[in-house]
Amino acid sequence: MTPLVARPAALAEARPRKLDVARIREDFPILKRLVHGKRLVYLDNAATTQKPERVIEAIGRFYRTSNANIHRGIHKLAEEATAAYEGTRKAVARLLGGADPRGVVFTRNCTEALNLVAYAWGRHNVRAGDEILVTEMEHHSNLVPWIILAKEKGAVLKHIPLREDGTLRLEALDALVTPRTKIVSVMMVSNALGTINPVGEIAAAARRVGAKVVLDAAQAIPHLHVEVGRLDFDFLAFSAHKMMGPTGVGVLYAKPDLLRSMEPFLGGGEMIREVRLDGATWNEVPHKFEAGTPNIADVVAFSSTIEYIEELGMEAVRAHEMDLTRHAMAELRKIPSIRILGPEDPARRSGVVSFVDADLHPHDLSQILDQHGVAIRAGHHCAQPAMRFFKVVATARASFYIYNDLDDIEVLVEGIRTARRCFGYDQRS
Repeated sequence: MTPLVARPAALAEARPRKLDVARIREDFPILKRLVHGKRLVYLDNAATTQKPERVIEAIGRFYRTSNANIHRGIHKLAEEATAAYEGTRKAVARLLGGADPRGVVFTRNCTEALNLVAYAWGRHNVRAGDEILVTEMEHHSNLVPWIILAKEKGAVLKHIPLREDGTLRLEALDALVTPRTKIVSVMMVSNALGTINPVGEIAAAARRVGAKVVLDAAQAIPHLHVEVGRLDFDFLAFSAHKMMGPTGVGVLYAKPDLLRSMEPFLGGGEMIREVRLDGATWNEVPHKFEAGTPNIADVVAFSSTIEYIEELGMEAVRAHEMDLTRHAMAELRKIPSIRILGPEDPARRSGVVSFVDADLHPHDLSQILDQHGVAIRAGHHCAQPAMRFFKVVATARASFYIYNDLDDIEVLVEGIRTARRCFGYDQRS
């Protein structure tokens, strides 16, 4: 089989390998379809990514050959299903740089993983007058659970403010982090702005007062090389579907001892050790937090996703996205009416480019682009506080992944110019 990455012999080993995008695209069946008679240009990867054939096949193979419930049966199918499910747990630990598999908890998505922390740790440790610190750019999934918790407990919710360049005002940390701070929960990478946040500096401030650190890594794990041993945090959450994996699979990672100290999130089968009419004791972690029958087939298939990413190499993925982002920003800036939100330097952002056109509503732009086969996202991206900071209701967002190339960006930019002409703007653009 042709390799997914190419490296000329003369290329220095220190440089990331170059992705063979044409070869990679062959692995994604959906990219062969036409949309409104046009080639599909899928640029909504921050919302969800497309799935390679091996992941799709893995789901079907499980149901065809090994479908059974896990951890409960001693027959052949149950043993195979359990081994495959637990194999994915080990694969996730490997992806995270050699983490302890006992700290890998499977959830439905990143949102559920963050809610698990707010419920199982927050409700037992946050008191009236305590403080919870988030940022002004948070996705609602890492904001709403803390709003609910603060209201319930009488805690104070604070936020690290934004700058006009889409970065955080970290000089405010000293005033925001106090001895009353119990939780600091931040996104590693912004889904709305593309900003890569300096979570190490934020975590260091939290540690000085003994606060717990929660990392929303939904937009980080698919795009950056993350080794948990090099990060100072207590909880880390992400989703499979944003990295070519199936929907319905999320991950919460924490040190096993911390998970053991927490009360369960949900009650029922699997999460118990012994049940009596008047009480129960809990299972060992991570099973204590995985009540009921999980999404077995999709968890099993997620291991195929991880193998695919490992074959690519995360350094190559990151380099490819930076090239696309750099090119997209340069081309978009040639349209005077467009304003790009987020950091100027592609090295400080992920493969996300959010922008507004002074003349076109993002929804109108998205609809016209769709007629040209281009899929982008238009809206507030579940980041309404950030939208209010920038004084916009919504943005258009193009987000890139491994199967996108420079031709996709050219189609995007030409589609924007066509949209402007359709509305009577820039007839010569």
